[in-house]
Amino acid sequence: MPELFRFSLSFHYFCLLQKIILMTGLMEDIIDDVSVQMNKAISHLELELGKIRAGKASPQIVDGIHVDYYGAPTALNQVANVSVTDARTITIQPWEKKMIGPIEKAILQSNIGLTPQNDGNTIRLFMPPLTEERRKELVKRVLAEGEHAKVAVRNIRRDCIEQVKKLQKDGLSEDAAKGGETRIQAVTDKFITLVDQHCKDKDKEIMTV
Repeated sequence: MPELFRFSLSFHYFCLLQKIILMTGLMEDIIDDVSVQMNKAISHLELELGKIRAGKASPQIVDGIHVDYYGAPTALNQVANVSVTDARTITIQPWEKKMIGPIEKAILQSNIGLTPQNDGNTIRLFMPPLTEERRKELVKRVLAEGEHAKVAVRNIRRDCIEQVKKLQKDGLSEDAAKGGETRIQAVTDKFITLVDQHCKDKDKEIMTV
């Protein structure tokens, strides 16, 4: 009996150890996923901020515009060369001349606030100078995009903490769960700071005359 008891006890601790290893691994996966998902939120913020015109020409302004290419929605930069010819001009040169019309239509429907100039071969977008009032409006838009990004980051934090709490119910120790939540909060704080920095940089770009 003593030997059988020792065997049972050893087996019990072995199973417990395996469970701890499994739970710890799952928690690490959750924390890794936090950074992956929050990086996606930052990438989306960068894309949206790039669309906000700061009075300077940038290819990013037309990012996200899709053109009807033989019935399939296709990114503009895949059917034309997009370049900046000077500080206030974006030039779009279609690979195929017959794409001039669809590209022009896609730009007008995109609501980026620019009217394409079409000479039959090339489309040009001219950036109008920004008034002080318009600059302030754009700063408000930057603030709104920043808030959207923060909401996305905080939602990711909430979902991941809920996953940690579920692991705790399944056997993860309270200390390990609290440690995981603390690490998730630290990652969240880092990304919130990153959102603020992106918005601050964009504000500076807009307000610089």
